[in-house]
Amino acid sequence: MKIIECVPNFSEGRNISIIKQITDAIDSVQDVTILDIDTGADTNRTVVTIVGSPKRVIRAAYLGIEKALNLIDLRKHKGEHARMGATDVCPFV
Repeated sequence: MKIIECVPNFSEGRNISIIKQITDAIDSVQDVTILDIDTGADTNRTVVTIVGSPKRVIRAAYLGIEKALNLIDLRKHKGEHARMGATDVCPFV
């Protein structure tokens, strides 16, 4: 079975409730594993590492991005890391 890794970076590193809602959306996809959730208060950014089959990882990333878009208000965002959106990058390996 082919597996891929995805490491979306979300522009929220302080509000645990928002982070949990995003990671719960990702975790809702069957057979996708969250390997790591790295939060940073100074950067106000969370990096999530997920693995699984290509279709399922793509779906999980999409759900996380969709949840972040609905929850993160960049007009109120402050942090040391530059940001481009509620989800800054979403690399797949």
